[in-house]
Amino acid sequence: MLRAIVGINWGDEGKGRMVDLLSSGCKAVVRYQGGNNAGHTVVNERGRFVLNLLPSGILREGVVNVMGPGMVIDLEHLWGEIIRLREAGVAVTPENLKISDRAVICPPYDRQQDILEEERLGAAAYGSTRRGIAPVYGDKYLKKALRMGELADPDALSRRLQDIVRWKSLTFTGVYGAPPLTPQPVWEWLMHFGQPLLPFVCDTGRYLDELARRGDDILFEAQLGALRDIDYGIYPYTSSSSTLAAYAPIGAGVPGRQLDRVIGVLKAYSTCVGEGPFPVELLGEAGDALRQSGGEYGAATGRPRRVGPFDAVASRYGVRVQGAHELALTKLDVLSDLAEIPVCTAYRIDGRETADFPMGSALDRAEPVYTALPGWNRPIGHCRRLEELPPQAIAYVDFIERLVGCPITYLSVGPEREQYIERGRS
Repeated sequence: MLRAIVGINWGDEGKGRMVDLLSSGCKAVVRYQGGNNAGHTVVNERGRFVLNLLPSGILREGVVNVMGPGMVIDLEHLWGEIIRLREAGVAVTPENLKISDRAVICPPYDRQQDILEEERLGAAAYGSTRRGIAPVYGDKYLKKALRMGELADPDALSRRLQDIVRWKSLTFTGVYGAPPLTPQPVWEWLMHFGQPLLPFVCDTGRYLDELARRGDDILFEAQLGALRDIDYGIYPYTSSSSTLAAYAPIGAGVPGRQLDRVIGVLKAYSTCVGEGPFPVELLGEAGDALRQSGGEYGAATGRPRRVGPFDAVASRYGVRVQGAHELALTKLDVLSDLAEIPVCTAYRIDGRETADFPMGSALDRAEPVYTALPGWNRPIGHCRRLEELPPQAIAYVDFIERLVGCPITYLSVGPEREQYIERGRS
């Protein structure tokens, strides 16, 4: 079975928690795109872990974790992440972590360029995490990127680095008026943080293909959500990679394989980190209260997340482009104190209602149309079976399921590993 766990909305839906839950029994968990510009938070018996680059299966003994060729890897950040896990007693070895030799390295100059560009844009900035993701993906498609496998041949790597730094310096000096780059500091960074990672680097595509041939279970882990996809998201306020399930086999290194099942993750309300249109955004005291109740701060950056009621228009679109077969609804417990719970069922654009998710300037003009449902006004963190939930909570989940047109098979009622309800699938 080849399954993907993906985000339905703007990201931060709780995918890491679901990967941690569903990785039990899997042979491998694979990250197939993105870099350290988002975080997956996992809470288990060992503590609370925030993972930016490592697959969430790293917290499961016996699971092999793969960083695929579709990823961009900040060597310094990855090595720091490995050290922190080891200090917490989590084993990270070449036996349980494999890094694709085709994955792209994100050097310090791409982080620097990301910052320079956001500052140049000023009030029109895209809300980047300033971790170099857009510049390094740009390098990749301009064929000016360095790849993990090149660390094994320092002489060839040094020659390529000289040419790339000269090219990148033209942008730094000519566009931003910044000082020119020099290769030596980058070379020292590559050697210092790259050489310790060499034992993990291999042909991950061959490894995964062998697992698939044997019929082993492989779980593909996405970063961010459908609305941040470079092609199908709220462009230009997107990430620079494909966050969709359809890209999973390509970004993992097994492009000839097909997924058997797609599990979409979405919250019981809406959250968004970064800039861009967010029609259901709650401002003022109501927004602050929901943010505090849900602990809504970015796992990668600590930025306060924008929050709002559940957006069925955006979620239905996310379900469609992700090709989701089933859904996990997270943070249902956060709504337990509300007497009444609004749900966005449509948008009003230029005086006309629509249930379709628009793009471009039409999305900027979208106004949410709400339907209010009764709350349940009691904690649900102890519930482990569907019948233990208050009737109002069950009705809320049923209502969302009908609106998005996809079965909700998992409900999260708290942050701990065991705080979930399996609802069953059709």
